[in-house]
Amino acid sequence: MTQTRPDVLARLDVFIGGWWLEARFPGPEPAGAAGGQANTQGGGGPVVRSRFEWALDGQFLLQRTEVPIPGAPDSLAIVAAGPPDGTYTQHYFDSRGVVRLYAMSFDGGVWTLTREVPDFSPLDFGQRFTGTFSADGDTITGAWEKRFDGGEWEHDFALIYHRDR
Repeated sequence: MTQTRPDVLARLDVFIGGWWLEARFPGPEPAGAAGGQANTQGGGGPVVRSRFEWALDGQFLLQRTEVPIPGAPDSLAIVAAGPPDGTYTQHYFDSRGVVRLYAMSFDGGVWTLTREVPDFSPLDFGQRFTGTFSADGDTITGAWEKRFDGGEWEHDFALIYHRDR
């Protein structure tokens, strides 16, 4: 189905605003501990914040994420719409100097980011994020997965976005 650029961009309005993030890494460590869980708002750990906003007259969606955890990068992502098929591309940059290009989709409240081919950096492993919006739009529950040498996808870590109200 052919879609107009304004229609494809309008679907992303649900992201607009501030969010705090909760990352859950595998392992028995308590909240906020390195390598364990970083409960970013209510659990006493560092507050990881992300903000989505429109840029360049609403033609691109910007996501800025600040991670006050040593060794974890801050990032900037720019989402471009790709009509007529309704897909998106996310251009990712972070404070380590990493640059990546993700195929993105957003349909029925499910957000996906996938990187399976080399782009601006070598592809040491494939990456995939799948996040689902709650019915009220205030939570995105998701997880990052990784894949080596075309093998099976493996859980990397859970990532939950909570709308900052």
